[in-house]
Amino acid sequence: MPVQALQCKECRETYPLEARYVCERCFGPLEVAYDLSGLDAASVKRRIQAGPQTIWRYADFLPFEVRPAPGLPVGLTPLQRAPRLAEALGLGEVWIKNDTANPTHSFKDRVVAVAVAKAQELGYEVVACPSTGNLANAVAAHSAAAGLDSYVFIPADLEEQKVLATGVYGTHLVAVRGTYDDVNRLCTELSADHDWAFVNVNVRPYYAEGSKTIAFEIAEQLGFELPDRVVAPIASGSLFTKIARGFDEWREVGLVSGELPVFNGAQAEGCSPVAQAFEAGQDFCRPVKPDTIAKSLAIGNPADGPYALDLARRSGGSIDSVTDDEVRDGIRLLAQTTGIFTETAGGVTTATLRKLAERGDIGPDERVVAVITGDGLKTLDAVRGTFEKHEIDASVEDFENVVAGAPVGAV
Repeated sequence: MPVQALQCKECRETYPLEARYVCERCFGPLEVAYDLSGLDAASVKRRIQAGPQTIWRYADFLPFEVRPAPGLPVGLTPLQRAPRLAEALGLGEVWIKNDTANPTHSFKDRVVAVAVAKAQELGYEVVACPSTGNLANAVAAHSAAAGLDSYVFIPADLEEQKVLATGVYGTHLVAVRGTYDDVNRLCTELSADHDWAFVNVNVRPYYAEGSKTIAFEIAEQLGFELPDRVVAPIASGSLFTKIARGFDEWREVGLVSGELPVFNGAQAEGCSPVAQAFEAGQDFCRPVKPDTIAKSLAIGNPADGPYALDLARRSGGSIDSVTDDEVRDGIRLLAQTTGIFTETAGGVTTATLRKLAERGDIGPDERVVAVITGDGLKTLDAVRGTFEKHEIDASVEDFENVVAGAPVGAV
């Protein structure tokens, strides 16, 4: 398999494929390095098309020397064309990568499937994570399926739906009074004292690789072609940058051709350190205290923020922020034009897509893919009070008087 080592993203120092995440030389973040030079595009394409209907069909590009045993069936989520959304926004071709169709209804199943498989390969018996919600669901579920003990740390004010959808799997659920950044600091400290696989701390380099599979699926579902533009949410910045890396790896091997798509990042205004840095022309992010309904994106000190900034700029894209009201409107817009009910992060992405369209940033002939990362059932409070319910007696007369002439909610 092409996986080679861990490599520092800053100084390029290499390390064995162990549970480590920081360079000892310069304290830069580590990522997985591959040697793809031995891959033949035609052979790889045949392996992909004959592979399982999960992310493991892309095993050549994942950090394992031997393909792991299958766990929950993750990936191959729909890439759905959205003509009514395109028409509403005045755009030519819009596609929705609908990752709500994963086992715990978010893209986090991808990264956790990779992280848990690597944790097992490295001999860990306990899996843990700090989470804003979706990761908590995924870690609890995948650990249960693998027969591993798990500890999940969340902010104490997390949405109830995400708390319930985590605790049901039998995990050790720990609510921390503070922000996600407080939770993350605590878990970083705990990782030094406990022999646990913290999926987004000490095994983060492997965990992050799962996000590349979104790019692989988009390209395969488009007939091994690249889109012109990708709009995706930014929390830590890892998802955003790893989608680009996935496209780059397939370009390197020759599975796809053409330029890297334009990348547009989406943040909620109440937690937008990367968008603020982009607007200010900075190459670093100033930490902020989150205050937004988009809790799954509420990371005030994003680890991969600088890399997200670089990607947006070198691809000719941008990073924008939207208000909470725009987030709610984005949820409704997506639901009413595509039938997809997304959580607040998807509302951020859809609202940003609308902003780009209104600003004239997207050409009429562009093929645009918007990445929807989580299900609306996870954040029901965000749509409470946004539509009208008619209550009537069980009679035709009451229906005609109360409902028949009432206007339908506008997009």
